[in-house]
Amino acid sequence: QVQLVESGGGLVQPGDSLRLSCTASGFSLDDYVVGWFRQAPGKGREGVSYISFSDGDGTTDYADSVKGRFTISRDNAKNTVYLQMNSLKPEDAAIYYCAAPAYRLLPYDPLDDNDYHYWGQGTQVTVSS
Repeated sequence: QVQLVESGGGLVQPGDSLRLSCTASGFSLDDYVVGWFRQAPGKGREGVSYISFSDGDGTTDYADSVKGRFTISRDNAKNTVYLQMNSLKPEDAAIYYCAAPAYRLLPYDPLDDNDYHYWGQGTQVTVSS
């Protein structure tokens, strides 16, 4: 059974950090592009970051709103992708989801959710003083 499970969300103050985890079961995450997305109340789903295949060039990219603050990485031994979030702002508050395509492919726009098939249940991030 293919499954993605996010964890690591919580309530933090502005300027704090969190590390989100996305752990896969039923398939090897290193064979897939993995994206992080978020959705705030009343807003559409937004691409936050992605990381390419482990045996590729390790390409990563970020939404402009998080560049310089968020870092995506892999731990293949743990079949997990992380999203390190530093200098959190109130506007970062959302439910965060990780996702992977149905098979080994690089989406045309990896920060667009169109080509992603497997999704986790989400983890809530709240940033408030």
